[in-house]
Amino acid sequence: MSGYPKKIVILGVTGSIGDNTLEVLRKHRSKFELLGVACDKSTAKLASICREFEVPHACVYDEKAYDSAIRNKQFPDTELQTGMVGLENLARLPEADVILVAVVGTLGLKPALAGISCGKDLALASKEILVMAGGFFTEAIKKSNVRLLPIDSEHNAIFQCLNGESHESIKNIILTASGGMFRDRPLETFSTITPEEATQHPNWAMGKKITVDSATMANKGLEIIEAHWLFRVPPENIKVMIHPTSIIHSLVEFIDGCILAQLSPPSMTFAIQHALFYPDRFPETQSSLDFSEAITLELKPPDTDRYPCLKLAYEALQVGGNAPNTYNAANEVGVYAFLSNRIKFNQIAAVIEKTLEKTQNKEPQSLEEVLETDLAARKTASNHIKTIAH
Repeated sequence: MSGYPKKIVILGVTGSIGDNTLEVLRKHRSKFELLGVACDKSTAKLASICREFEVPHACVYDEKAYDSAIRNKQFPDTELQTGMVGLENLARLPEADVILVAVVGTLGLKPALAGISCGKDLALASKEILVMAGGFFTEAIKKSNVRLLPIDSEHNAIFQCLNGESHESIKNIILTASGGMFRDRPLETFSTITPEEATQHPNWAMGKKITVDSATMANKGLEIIEAHWLFRVPPENIKVMIHPTSIIHSLVEFIDGCILAQLSPPSMTFAIQHALFYPDRFPETQSSLDFSEAITLELKPPDTDRYPCLKLAYEALQVGGNAPNTYNAANEVGVYAFLSNRIKFNQIAAVIEKTLEKTQNKEPQSLEEVLETDLAARKTASNHIKTIAH
């Protein structure tokens, strides 16, 4: 074991992934140096992190929040930048070993590619990047010969299960899903679900958007698309099973019929620690499973009537081209419309479906076309929402 302390940059440090990553870093102080951090607007929290970890470089993406931070001298000992250029500059820091990308949505795409181009290993929590631009992204990883370390608990589990296995030996990848807050709720009541209800989760502590995605299983749809690009497995060989206790994080079935699973408590610290230390292992940040107590490992297939977003994700991946990108953009617009009480919970899937129907499908030829598709899909979704908003 060598190469410690590893120098880490965290883009999106003030969110839930950032919180869990900092917990790992606190546990293993001698193994990591926090070189750079970034947030959108949460300058007070970012400044506190910079003080605690003596971070030399930071970025506040929002320019107004950045200006306020400069005026108030919140970062006296940290070089502060702003905007997309600031994010990209952090990703390119010469001393950095690993860039952890946890910013929401499209913002992580350019800085992730910037880090890859400079030969940095990438710890990836922002699934939208592979959904939007899987082909471009995986080609960039291959060209730069860097490591892509998945932080989503499901993809990290698959990554661990495949360690030492050949690609030809894979039969199926099985992603597990909690089923979200409404897995047992009567379908006829879905139109009355409130944002307050939908932003609760039975197992995980996450941000509002991803918690709603868990309830609709659009999140699992995005993970299906991400798994396709990460592990080069066709859609028909990527399965989903409902697993209410969130202990089995995913499974891999091999051609000889054997199945491997990765288990740990429902905390992101396990996946994050694995990715940051890879290929080494060190003592856990949080306590693992207690085998002196009963552990329930129920698995059952999902009902697509309850989770239409899941079906739409498979369809988008089968179609290919810019359909996965459109799916992601439409879902994001639909979720925020629901959170602002403009549409009902069960209309999120309809927004995705209508946007996919109205978007001309083609294979993007450049990163600019990827971003253009994202913007066009958001506009189409927003226009549809205007026709159904209550």
